[in-house]
Amino acid sequence: MTSPSAQETRPVPEPRSRARRRRDTEHRLAHDVDVWVATASPDGVPYLVPLSFDWDGEALLVATPAGSPTGRNLAAARTVRLGLGPTRDVTMIDGDVEPIDLDALPSDRADLFAERSGFDPRTSPGAYRWFRVTPRRVQAWREVNELPGRDLMRDGRWLP
Repeated sequence: MTSPSAQETRPVPEPRSRARRRRDTEHRLAHDVDVWVATASPDGVPYLVPLSFDWDGEALLVATPAGSPTGRNLAAARTVRLGLGPTRDVTMIDGDVEPIDLDALPSDRADLFAERSGFDPRTSPGAYRWFRVTPRRVQAWREVNELPGRDLMRDGRWLP
C-alpha cells in the first residue's frame, strides 16, 4: 500500500483576493531585502542571481558590477524578470530597466539603499552600476488555486 503524497494531505488555504495579494506584495516589496534577478544575454544565455534591492513605491533599485553577466544583460536588454519570496508565496515582476551610473544617483537615494540592504556599492571595489527597475507586470500566487487572477499589474498599472 502506498501513502498519499504530501500534496494530497496538506490543506490548501482559500485563495486570496486580488486586493489582499496586492497588499501582501506591497508588504514584501517594503520589507524584503533580496530579490532573484533573471536576465539573458543577447544570444539567449540565461543568468540568475540574488541581489539586494530597495523599493521606493514606484521602482526597485539594485546594484551589481557593470561588467558582470547581470550588469551587461540588464544594460543591453533593458528588461528583467524578478522573483520575490518562496515558491509557495511567489511574486514575479517583469520590469523595464534604467541603468544609472554609480555617481549619477542622488546620494539620499543611494543612502536609503545602503541602509536597507546593508551593502553600499559606492564603497565597494570594482565598477558598480545602479539599475532602476520599473514594474510592467506583477503576478502573485501561493497555490494552484491562486493561479487564476494572479496578475496584479499589467502595463505598469495596478489592476482594480
